[in-house]
Amino acid sequence: VQLVESGGGSVQAGGSLRLSCATSGFAFSSYRMNWVRQAPGKGLEWVSSIWPGTILYADSVKGRFTISKDNAKKSVYLQMNSLKPEDTGVYYCTAGNSPIISPRGQGTQVTVSS
Repeated sequence: VQLVESGGGSVQAGGSLRLSCATSGFAFSSYRMNWVRQAPGKGLEWVSSIWPGTILYADSVKGRFTISKDNAKKSVYLQMNSLKPEDTGVYYCTAGNSPIISPRGQGTQVTVSS
């Protein structure tokens, strides 16, 4: 399983970013794919998941973030709008039914300033 996140950066509150996760080494189209994040000094927090027929969001991001996937490109995305300072952290994509402990990539840093 290989996962490579990209697309992070620094934005002001209210801005947008689109994260990407390129994958290889497993049957992507049937897998549950997740985004989790880690704020400075805190543990991993589940953000969103997608698998055939289902999309889920944490309450903290519902209405602002949109998860999507492209099976042909074996990639999953996270469109983040109306970003808040509390969205700051390292964002990881994970592959599997346990978002927090499933294999993840190296992460991409998102910094939102007020």
